[in-house]
Amino acid sequence: MRTTNFNCMETTASSKLKFQLSQPAKAATAAVISWMCMALFLYTAYAKIEDHQRFLGGLQNVHLIGGMAWPISFLVPIVEILVAVLLLIPKARRAGFYGFITTMLLFTGYIISVLIWEKHLPCHCGGAVEKLSWTQHILFNAAFILLAIVGVRLTISLKSKL
Repeated sequence: MRTTNFNCMETTASSKLKFQLSQPAKAATAAVISWMCMALFLYTAYAKIEDHQRFLGGLQNVHLIGGMAWPISFLVPIVEILVAVLLLIPKARRAGFYGFITTMLLFTGYIISVLIWEKHLPCHCGGAVEKLSWTQHILFNAAFILLAIVGVRLTISLKSKL
């Protein structure tokens, strides 16, 4: 009577189902993701700088941060630009992704706190992003956070192969 080793077959089957990218494909995918994140931050930073008074006024209307609105109104676009520069430089890309994820998590936390504690819900993200509903904002941010996490994983796997 013949016996079959199912554990071995299961391991072999699951290893064949793994999705593998070549090193050049990983590098290209990480670059595209970084360009998407960079474009988002440069676009919103530009919108905040171009109409700074409106951005500052909107921040001043939020009770949670109203007293710190002036420095925040300068700090946010500066951080967005610095993170975008990190994303542009291949050797600094992973740091850029971490900066992007951290900043987007802070923005998302801000959105959730405003939804919970503010009566008036202002949005001063800049540009077309302001047209999103609050649910769309959170989903939009989550999608970009997930993309950046994929970017981190790709840059880590590229480093480990060098």
